[in-house]
Amino acid sequence: MTFAAEEVALAYYVRQQRIVRRAADQAQRVWRLLDPRYLASSWQYGVSAGLVGAISRGQGEAAAHSDAYVAAVLAADGLDSQPGGKIDPLGFAGVAADGRPLKSLAYESVLETKWLLEEVGQSEVDAMVGGLEKLLRAVATEVADAGRTATGASIAGNRTINGYIRVVNPPACARCLILAGKEYGWNTGFQRHPKCDCIHVPAKLIKRGRGHPGVFDVKSYFGSLSAAEQNRIFTNAGAQAIRDGASISSVVNARRGMYTANAYGRSVQATRDSATRRGAWFRQERQRAIQRGLVPRSGQGFRLMTPRLRPEEIYRLAGSRSEAIAMLHRFGYMT
Repeated sequence: MTFAAEEVALAYYVRQQRIVRRAADQAQRVWRLLDPRYLASSWQYGVSAGLVGAISRGQGEAAAHSDAYVAAVLAADGLDSQPGGKIDPLGFAGVAADGRPLKSLAYESVLETKWLLEEVGQSEVDAMVGGLEKLLRAVATEVADAGRTATGASIAGNRTINGYIRVVNPPACARCLILAGKEYGWNTGFQRHPKCDCIHVPAKLIKRGRGHPGVFDVKSYFGSLSAAEQNRIFTNAGAQAIRDGASISSVVNARRGMYTANAYGRSVQATRDSATRRGAWFRQERQRAIQRGLVPRSGQGFRLMTPRLRPEEIYRLAGSRSEAIAMLHRFGYMT
């Protein structure tokens, strides 16, 4: 039995959402171990490690399906897959999208709980619920983001593909709605926001009107909503402007910032993930230095001087497809 690319994409979307849900459920179970009377000690002894593990496992699982998904879409389109390597799921796990450790990200939920207790004066139950809500937003965002970033790397590493089409799954936010069905080059980073669940559909050629569920008339969709929903999604003023004839894209801004570092004489998007002494990428770089005769075989004296670039930055800097693939290998996103 063969499937259309649109069916493959929707099946992939459902599977990724299930992975996100499992990670959120695991995180919620761990959160119950947090004692609002002893936040610091209960966080330190068990909760922090449990939350980091739940998020990291979800990230790895979400990233693991990327190569198979890209190959399945190409097969559905009757095309041969030409991958330049295999995605390493671990390269997309264990770090937040902004480059900081997952432990730091998860601890924000504890700080939220502490603030609600001490500054707002909420009850222990309400404060714990408030902290949990913040945690679940972070879990959903980071796990889905790992899957998207890995898929972007798989797309970039497959020479058959020219680009991708963005699939938006309503109900969605205003920022995503204006991007529904838009086409992007293989080296264009995927714009997203917290709890975004949009996905890529890999494409051989730029095909307008492909007909998958992500392609729809945003203006018509806006008109199908009640006034209350229009106001909720686009804000009261924004919705009114659209009703008055303003362009939806002129009302909505869908950009967000990322972590940057100074290197190579410019500002680059980088991550400290795997760059510590116990990190896989650190060990890879140390072995590379040994092979080049820069440090002794023991690795003693090695210092990591190169920042690990994020995939989005790799696409921006690469001058060709071959260079992008080489850089994905170089920075530990492909094996």
